[in-house]
Amino acid sequence: MRRLAVVGNPGNRRVGLFAAAVRRAGLPAPRVLSWLELLTSHPEPFENHSLVRVEAAGEDEEVDRILRGSSTTLAHGEIAASAAWFAGFSAALTRVEALAASARLLSQPDDIRVMFDKAACHAKLDAAGIPVPPSIGFAPSNWDDLRAGCPWRRVFVKPRHGSSASGVIALEFGGAGRVQATTSVELAGGRLFNSLRVRRYRDEREIAAIVDRLAPDGLHVERWYPKADLNGLVMDVRVVLVAGRPTHMVGRGSATSPMTNLHLGGRRIDATAIREAAGDQAWFGATESCERVAALFPGTLQMGVDLMFGVGWRGHAIAEVNAFGDLLPGLLAGGRDTYDAQIAALHKDATPTTATSGTALGVMA
Repeated sequence: MRRLAVVGNPGNRRVGLFAAAVRRAGLPAPRVLSWLELLTSHPEPFENHSLVRVEAAGEDEEVDRILRGSSTTLAHGEIAASAAWFAGFSAALTRVEALAASARLLSQPDDIRVMFDKAACHAKLDAAGIPVPPSIGFAPSNWDDLRAGCPWRRVFVKPRHGSSASGVIALEFGGAGRVQATTSVELAGGRLFNSLRVRRYRDEREIAAIVDRLAPDGLHVERWYPKADLNGLVMDVRVVLVAGRPTHMVGRGSATSPMTNLHLGGRRIDATAIREAAGDQAWFGATESCERVAALFPGTLQMGVDLMFGVGWRGHAIAEVNAFGDLLPGLLAGGRDTYDAQIAALHKDATPTTATSGTALGVMA
């Protein structure tokens, strides 16, 4: 096995879990290069490491400030300057490419850039014929622009370069000018903050203030996809793919919100129960779409796909593709967690955990 290295914050949980999987495989501990080192010093190239994994940047406030290129420090949890952050992150990925010129990158920088750009990723999937919710086809410049140009009563408004539901709004237009926004955004003093509490805004002035603050950094707006429910929980499925094949799957459900993210109070749902409810035909059709997504990014070893089944299990659509979507602690498939599956896939004589499309479900350890 060739030597491994990781670009990522040493305290990042994914970095730690990946390093643990490397040790379990009996391999030398990977070299970890922090994003702060990458951005502020002249680190040695990865000349002795032929496999390089790239992790997310942004958990360190100093890294975040450098990527945004601003001397202004945001308050903890504040949502702002995402376009500037993305530009800085894209430039940092170019530096990673230079340092790893003689190595194989396990996540291709161009793939990461597309996955972090919701509009670009949506367009790429749509062009390939992969089912996605329809989008409005333009980036609204403010609330009035969105209200005037939105053709649907229910939409999801997403920051173009956001992640982890940061800034996402489930928006509903009612009769007599009524409007409701469901979001984890907290509006405080004209500034926006991430919150672990999903809330509803019904005052159009507050909703307009939120949209107007998000819009300059770019918005992606798509039709609200009515999702299937299971035992009273509206749900979707996080699918981790390794080497192009689904290896681990877990449902995420909510009884109170259209947002199912686990950190926002969503509940894990056994994928076996979802498969039974959907039926084999719907299940295999949906997992095939996930494989088609992975085929669009053949140079990237692992990714996470957020899969939605339609109401009554009729149809499916892809909501998101995540470059770093493999953090599913305690979920095992074939005795392996997501990181063990990646290490196994890197062995020439190994195959991904799943041998047949759609068979890997994962069980809680």
